[in-house]
Amino acid sequence: MSNTQAPAPTSRREQILKEAARLFAERGFHGVGVDEIGAAVGISGPGLYRHFAGKDAMLAELLVGISERLLAGGRMRVEEGGDSPEAVLDALIDGHIDFALDDRPLITLHDRELDRLREADRKRVRQLQRQYVELWVEVVRRVHPGPSESQARAAVHAVFGLLNSTPHLGRPGSLPGRTEMARLLHRLALGAFGAVEEEPAVAVPAAG
Repeated sequence: MSNTQAPAPTSRREQILKEAARLFAERGFHGVGVDEIGAAVGISGPGLYRHFAGKDAMLAELLVGISERLLAGGRMRVEEGGDSPEAVLDALIDGHIDFALDDRPLITLHDRELDRLREADRKRVRQLQRQYVELWVEVVRRVHPGPSESQARAAVHAVFGLLNSTPHLGRPGSLPGRTEMARLLHRLALGAFGAVEEEPAVAVPAAG
C-alpha cells in the first residue's frame, strides 16, 4: 500500500493554486476574493496577476490539471505494472486513494464548480476523465473477465464515487489515521470490483 504524501508546493504558482483550492472549497468560488488568496500566500492581491489572469484561470488550471495528473499517473502505473493485472489494479487504486486523501479540496471543487469553467476547459476535463475511466475499465476486465464492458464501467464509476467520498466522511479527528484509512478504502474498492463477478442467485418459484 502506497503511503506517499502529496508533494509540498515548490513554487509560488503552486502555493497560490494550493491556497486557492482550499479557499474555493471552503467558501465557494464567488465567496473568495483575489486579495484573500494573495494574503494566504503572503503577497498582495494585485500581485497574483503576475501568475494568473484571474480566479477563472486558477480554477481552470486546478480542474484541468488534476484530470491530467490522474490520467498521466494511471498510464504510468499501467506501464510499470508488468504482466500482472492484479498488481496494476492495486497500483491504480493506490494512486487514486492518494489523490482522494491528499487533494480533498479538488474533489469538492470538481463537484461544485466544474460548470463555471469555459466550455473548452470543461470539455477538456470531461475528455481526460473519459480516458481515465477507460484505462481502469480495461484493467478491471483483465482481472474480472466475466462481467460485460458496461458492467465493468459502471463498477469503475461506483468505485470512484466511493473513493471520492473522502470530503464527506467527517472531521479528520473522527476518522482512522491516513495509513489505516488508505488500507480500508483499498479493501472496499477491491471488494466492489469483486462483487461484479458475483451474479445473484435467482429464486425459483415453488411449484403450485
